Amino acid sequence: MDELETRELRYFVAVAEELNFSRAARRLNMAQPPLSKAIRGIEGKLGVALLHRNTRKVELTDAGAVLLAESRKALDAVAAATRKTLRAKEKPELIVGMKPDGDGGLLHKIIAEYAAERLPPARVRIGGVGDEVAMLRDGRADVAVLREPFDSAGLDWEPLASEPRMVALAASHPLAHRRRLRLADVRAEPVPRWRDNGCANADVIAYWTGRDSAPGTPPASPGPEVDGIDQLLEVIRFGQGIAFLPASIEHRHPRCGVVYRPMTGLSSSRVVVAWQQQSRSPAVAAFVRAAVDVAANEIAESDGAAVTALA
Repeated sequence: MDELETRELRYFVAVAEELNFSRAARRLNMAQPPLSKAIRGIEGKLGVALLHRNTRKVELTDAGAVLLAESRKALDAVAAATRKTLRAKEKPELIVGMKPDGDGGLLHKIIAEYAAERLPPARVRIGGVGDEVAMLRDGRADVAVLREPFDSAGLDWEPLASEPRMVALAASHPLAHRRRLRLADVRAEPVPRWRDNGCANADVIAYWTGRDSAPGTPPASPGPEVDGIDQLLEVIRFGQGIAFLPASIEHRHPRCGVVYRPMTGLSSSRVVVAWQQQSRSPAVAAFVRAAVDVAANEIAESDGAAVTALA
């Protein structure tokens, strides 16, 4: 059996993610007929159907789902190898991936602690929701500070801190006068969606919609798509949805017209530091030690504040 080329993997991933040949062709900047021919060629090489096709929709077969997962890993590995090779000729540095407000307010102190090690300097790379894991896998970052849940396959991680989540809703919402809410009170409310970047697996969706602590609860109604915390809070302010957010967001992003209420039974928000399992970098190891030390000191100093130690 002939092995697949990276070009073929990219073609298949585009089709598998879009589930539409026209959109996949536009994404790849190519015409649709040669893309369709390429996918048939991949199926011929492997001797297995990867897609169910009909006039209305395209769906992955079980084999197609396996190839999609493995293709993503392979393409990430190729990208990581390329980036790491190119970085080897540059001035050494440690790239830290994060998204805004994904560090629980810890990153500045972690970097300061790490700087005392006299290792390659740390540089922060900011991404969107779910980008931290993608950056680790494709070599854009060496280490990341992020919030659970995330796809940890191929990654090691250490817990740093935890804080409660609250429900954010418009000040004009009929439930805004209540001191505490339950999921049953808000389960019919729409929950805004982060613009899809491949990170929205079932665990992430359940967590984001508050269903991770209440299995069997009907899925949340989808609200507007948002790109960041500022857009999310504006959507909430205008009454177009609610969100379950870390308690610290209330103080870090105060917004007139948005109120926060405690929720009974809502899972907490956990901050972790993560890195690739195969990493043998002294700089990564030093950064992880610094992160764990800073988090422990913060917890000790908080003396029972919202951020609490993890076992």
